Amino acid sequence: MIDVLGPLEWQAVFLSLKVACWATVAILPVGLLTAFALARWEFRGKTILNGVVHLPLVLPPVVTGYLLLLIFGRQGFVGAALQELGIVFVFRWTGAALAAAVMAFPLMVRALRLGFEAIDPKLEQAAQTLGASPIWVFATVTLPLMIPGILTGAILAFAKALGEFGATITFAANIPGQTQTIPTAIYAALQVPGQENKATWLVMISIVLALSALLLSEILARQARRRLGA
Repeated sequence: MIDVLGPLEWQAVFLSLKVACWATVAILPVGLLTAFALARWEFRGKTILNGVVHLPLVLPPVVTGYLLLLIFGRQGFVGAALQELGIVFVFRWTGAALAAAVMAFPLMVRALRLGFEAIDPKLEQAAQTLGASPIWVFATVTLPLMIPGILTGAILAFAKALGEFGATITFAANIPGQTQTIPTAIYAALQVPGQENKATWLVMISIVLALSALLLSEILARQARRRLGA
């Protein structure tokens, strides 16, 4: 495998891990707030918010990438303003992380929402009757009970970000050593005759990383449930 894969392919592997990690970390706080709102609050536009959150799951990834390009591109209404501050996403690894974060966000929110809905509201109400503020109840009661859901949501989002292709190649392109991740490296290898071995090894690495993430999610969630006495 070492002889088959060159420096650029290994850069793609390490960049994929970097992109997936940053994407997961970036969306976790927003995902917690969004999932809590969808699980516990009743407000106008809740159905619309739920639809927007899950839109990347049903839209073709290329469409999501094109929308990101329109919004965060150099000529986009957000991208142009960020560019004046020296922040550029398009055609950079940060753009790949942004695209992966958007595509992984629905999976994280869904896992977190199920976690919030599984918590008995009476436990939170009991803490409030003892004089605890809503923020303190959330920090000391809700979040500890949410640990299995948080672990599951974070690792599922990581696995999704690791395998993201369509939105990434549309928004961040496929620049070797800069924005090329495992999926885009596989695509590039398949376009060149005689590079099938590289594509095969990259596919195997992708499968191993994805399965490892899913197994780790299950193990950590079970351990957290045991500690919580579930």
